[in-house]
Amino acid sequence: MISSVRLKPLTWHPHIAPVELSAATPEQLDAMKVTPSAKKVSEYVRTLAHDPESCLARTVLFNAIMYVEGGLPRPDRELGALGASMVNGCRYCAVVHARQHAHLTKSDALVTALYLGKPEMLGERDAAIYHFASRLSATPSQATQDDIATLRAVGMDDIEIIDLIHAIAIFGWANRLMHVLGHAQSATSLPNHQPGT
Repeated sequence: MISSVRLKPLTWHPHIAPVELSAATPEQLDAMKVTPSAKKVSEYVRTLAHDPESCLARTVLFNAIMYVEGGLPRPDRELGALGASMVNGCRYCAVVHARQHAHLTKSDALVTALYLGKPEMLGERDAAIYHFASRLSATPSQATQDDIATLRAVGMDDIEIIDLIHAIAIFGWANRLMHVLGHAQSATSLPNHQPGT
């Protein structure tokens, strides 16, 4: 038995000044989906809004991958995002999606196991998802038919596998955006991750 890990939210600090809502263009406001009653739009979104066309395209794609109804259950998408973010060294995204997974499952057992470097404590399905996210994130070409067969063996169908690939892949992009555009305030360090474990 291991004690659970409590992850506090991290603060992301942009390297360039985010768009101020009061000075945003109509295109930027539309890209951020800001209404007159909006009180809080994240600094990350306001930073992306410097390029409203890309910001809008990113948001539509992200929402379609992470929040669409049907297909892979949300906790599994969050685990894919968490695994990718850990491999990619994005502490901010890792904490956000670890907390989201714990919230959705009403349990922090998986998050605790990963943050303590004990992936062997995961259940069979979670282990298969985490292993696949690790391999696909470290070197995509290392993911093989055997990995797909393992996902099928734990009950995943083709649509769920495609959904998982999308969730992992978009965090290959999202993590790198976070790294380049800003940095997270250190509050929790990631475990020493060995790709493929």
